Amino acid sequence: MASGVNVSNPALNFSEKKMDQPSGRSFMQVLCEKYSPENFPYRRGPGMGVHVPATPQGSPMKDRLNLPSVLVLNSCGITCAGDEREIAAFCAHVSELDLSDNKLQDWHEVSKIVSNVPQLEFLNLSSNPLSLSVLERTCAGSFSGVRKLVLNNSKASWETVHTILQELPDLEELFLCLNDYETVSCPSVCCHSLKLLHITDNNLQEWTEIRKLGVMFPSLDTLVLANNHVNAIEEPADSLARLFPNLRSISLHKSGLQSWEDIDKLNSFPKLEEVRLLGIPLLQPYTTEERRKLVVARLPSVSKLNGSVVTDGEREDSERFFIRYYVDVPQEEVPFRIRAPRIIPLLQGQPGLQGVFQDSQAYIKRTLSQKEKRGRILWWYHELITKYGKLEPLAEVDLRPQSSAKVEVHFNDQVEEVSIRLDQTVAELKRQLKTLVQLPTSSMLLYYFDHEAPFGPEEMKYSSRALHSFGIRDGDKIFVESKTK
Repeated sequence: MASGVNVSNPALNFSEKKMDQPSGRSFMQVLCEKYSPENFPYRRGPGMGVHVPATPQGSPMKDRLNLPSVLVLNSCGITCAGDEREIAAFCAHVSELDLSDNKLQDWHEVSKIVSNVPQLEFLNLSSNPLSLSVLERTCAGSFSGVRKLVLNNSKASWETVHTILQELPDLEELFLCLNDYETVSCPSVCCHSLKLLHITDNNLQEWTEIRKLGVMFPSLDTLVLANNHVNAIEEPADSLARLFPNLRSISLHKSGLQSWEDIDKLNSFPKLEEVRLLGIPLLQPYTTEERRKLVVARLPSVSKLNGSVVTDGEREDSERFFIRYYVDVPQEEVPFRIRAPRIIPLLQGQPGLQGVFQDSQAYIKRTLSQKEKRGRILWWYHELITKYGKLEPLAEVDLRPQSSAKVEVHFNDQVEEVSIRLDQTVAELKRQLKTLVQLPTSSMLLYYFDHEAPFGPEEMKYSSRALHSFGIRDGDKIFVESKTK
């Protein structure tokens, strides 16, 4: 039967297989249609050349497909794998595969595709209804070589995620956005390989759920929590350091943080270098300048804030701004940072409280009076005072040009103080003085005298010249004479 197929159109090879496949389009059918020579001509450049794999003898599509190593088959209505022999023949070199926004709802069909792509490292399954089936470990085993997995808007359950983590020993990046998670479920075994986790746009609110991510992924380098509603970082400083010992970057963009204390707690992550904090309730009352400078000053180890590098110059400016910002603030409102070694002695010797600090910083807040706390905390404000000294507020300097001046007008042995606009011309000044000096403008001679200038009066002879160009200031003199003298 295959020998009669017109190979000029590879898609026709599937016409006789439709009876054996689920309704919809197969991966192999879409692959042939999209990457046939007619639809996907040869393209030059690194990684873009034609790939002609060694295909099984008798394949009707031999040498017919131009396949790059990166396949993009999103939004194609794919429901199943298709002929696995054909997938193996044509996809042996493929390293990245985008199957997002299709109609795959059976993990077995996904497994049939992935198991025949041996070089696959990146797989995007976003927006497929895969929550309708259970992922068995035998199926997940076919993903074992994948290093980057995207499951956004797939509604994948935590049980599915756990199965994937067990079977993907080299997984480095995982995307779990838009999955409506309200809680986090920990697996029995943690995943040491994962470096980056995107879990944005879910419904995570309590820090008790976020901390589980540190338990699950102890090697985590980047944690993106944007567009969740985490309202506070309710964790002691030393516990944060243990939970996220390798965290270098965190995004809390559009979270629910409302306290400067939560910002200060970010200093507890020992390797943190990059933070994103745009759109949080805490910063809404501040100006754009205040937001950035106050945050930079509080995070001395962070080298990049909201995507912008923090230079040494900006850090010094921000720390000086911080001092001046709080110079007139009452002492009880001056920021501070808690250090565990200074608090723990306070708890020692009190029955039943020796382990309280490690369990709950909130308890310390309730138990210690403000006076006791301030006697045992490290004041960040005073640290900066020690570094820069107590700075006075910056003088407000108005660099706008002066718009008017009060000058002495001398005429006929008389002196009058007159306020003049400096944006007007010499001709307009003459009209202003016409009534005062009782002379027609055509008969006036004006001389400007700067009392600090050594050269004497300057004739104001150009009618169109603006007054501000003379550098007129309060107290200067203008002499008016008649041309008929």
